[in-house]
Amino acid sequence: MTEAQNLLDLDPLGFVAYCASFGEKPFRARQLQRCIHLNGISDFDAMTVLSKSLRDKLKTCSSIRHPPVLKDCTSEDGTRKWLLDIGSGNAIETVYIPEQERGTLCISSQAGCAVNCFFCSTGKQGFSRNLVIGEIIGQLWMAEFALRASRSRVPSSERVITNVVMMGMGEPLLNFDAVVSSMRLMIDDHSYGLSRRRVTLSTSGLVPMIDRLADELPVALAVSLHAPNDTLRDKLVPLNKKYSLKELMMACRRYLCVAPRNFITFEYCMLDSINDSDKCAQQLLALTRDMSCKFNLIPFNPFPESRLLCSRPERIKRFAQILIDGGVVVTVRKTRGADIDAACGQLAGKVYDRTHLSKRNLQNASASFM
Repeated sequence: MTEAQNLLDLDPLGFVAYCASFGEKPFRARQLQRCIHLNGISDFDAMTVLSKSLRDKLKTCSSIRHPPVLKDCTSEDGTRKWLLDIGSGNAIETVYIPEQERGTLCISSQAGCAVNCFFCSTGKQGFSRNLVIGEIIGQLWMAEFALRASRSRVPSSERVITNVVMMGMGEPLLNFDAVVSSMRLMIDDHSYGLSRRRVTLSTSGLVPMIDRLADELPVALAVSLHAPNDTLRDKLVPLNKKYSLKELMMACRRYLCVAPRNFITFEYCMLDSINDSDKCAQQLLALTRDMSCKFNLIPFNPFPESRLLCSRPERIKRFAQILIDGGVVVTVRKTRGADIDAACGQLAGKVYDRTHLSKRNLQNASASFM
């Protein structure tokens, strides 16, 4: 038997094509899309806006399946993390961060990550595979309606998640097609209706794919920078050996021409005695001169294999002040969900490492960084 079509794997055009295969017009596709993504309905019989004949057809060959939840835990600060099973020994993590005026969901795009940034626990787990659309948008679908249910809201009530950040496990631009299709659903008015300003993609710096994103679906862009010069960034972010800082900055400037926000966010993990000196701050100012940007300084969240320490609070404050005095907007990220390993850089999940990257990391664990 043919496996039922998971409707979470369809982007807006996919809904139109799928309904057309039943002889249905595009407005039926929009109705179906709204039932699933706007109202969270997974029972075809409950989709009363659709004709009974279409509902009966859908029941025979369709399903609505998000990755099963293996674990659901909530931090003392209200941060909530789900561990989701995506099969073959792989599990991904999704994190919801509540704030007074917004709710942000951090979504994974890959099982593991092959970029292997020095300070990131996800990369130490190795890489298994890219996620499909249903596994990416399924995280948003699962979280949005689980959160509504926990707040005693009916499906048609005001949405809980107001912002999505593609900052979970994986490098989003290495899974470009599935990520972009998922983001199209996020911004579609018949789904979640998020503005492009409220969907942020974070990348470690794949220059050609940044340009492609600018052409196909420019959303808010965040770049994992973490170093002010090539020598240091080659060590912290190995991808820099392929795409240098000069190339990356040029790509960022090109992206600004179409970005929904008038700035690029640079993420900068604060590592004690590695990238937190006054000289590093001055180099950052020179690197981003005449570029509309803001810096998000991220206190490092240690994990056992890292052998790194977070910069001291007074050092972070001094570093931030140098940037501010240079005319740059700076925020210092507040650590959220650290007690459930949901803070930035801590997401590791469970990965069947087909690249053997985790084994190589373990073998090199005794090597000195500097």
